[in-house]
Amino acid sequence: MRNPKEEMFRIADPKMILKARLSAGETPIGALVRMPSEDVIEMLGVAGFAFLIIDCEHGPADVVALRRHITVADLHGMPVLVRIGEGENALALRALDQGAQGIIAPHVDDAADAAALVRAVHYPPYGQRGFATYPRAGRFGTVPAEDHRRAARETTLVIAMLESPTAVDNTEAILNTPGIDGYLIGAADLAAASGPDDPPVPEAIAEIRRRAAQIGSIRTDLVGDARAARDARAAGAGLIVYNLTQALMGFFGELTDLDH
Repeated sequence: MRNPKEEMFRIADPKMILKARLSAGETPIGALVRMPSEDVIEMLGVAGFAFLIIDCEHGPADVVALRRHITVADLHGMPVLVRIGEGENALALRALDQGAQGIIAPHVDDAADAAALVRAVHYPPYGQRGFATYPRAGRFGTVPAEDHRRAARETTLVIAMLESPTAVDNTEAILNTPGIDGYLIGAADLAAASGPDDPPVPEAIAEIRRRAAQIGSIRTDLVGDARAARDARAAGAGLIVYNLTQALMGFFGELTDLDH
């Protein structure tokens, strides 16, 4: 006889799990969304995007709106990663409780920062995240505690943003930290933080990628158009993410060019 609680526990479906798709060798294509709009989320789902990053660092971080966005994305089979602000452990917990499948954290500069991030994202004994099964991620308490704990451990992606000369120097230490699955280079912040004695930003980015490839860490690339997406895939990116704002503004620029 089928157990309806087990049927509700859809987390077992590997097609819905971003981490499982990466382990299977897929290169999912996603979108970075800053604008609080459920219509945008639904359009991206209809368009066939594989996952979303919802930006709560440089975009609104209203947890109620975030929950609605995650729910709409889930209905379209799009896992959600949430980019939190620096040190926003409470937001990481709430995002995961509402069904996000991972956290992207900015300004991870060394192994201590990486270990603190892992502690914030994972339940004991791997971390210090507060445990509860009654939020949305636990199917409102219908998932047995041990199943919920196991699923969280197996499916949660943790992506560290490397965006300073210090992070470049500590690439191996950061990415070798147990529980750190991958990285995203914050090129703009890296440029802002680099001084005259630091390597040029393109060289620093190349060095991060060289070291990360040796470790086998998941590379996440932000792109603005299809050509950049193809280049990222050819270069070994595991997650390819369209910066929706950049793509839209580029499109709008093409439209205004028609007047000239």
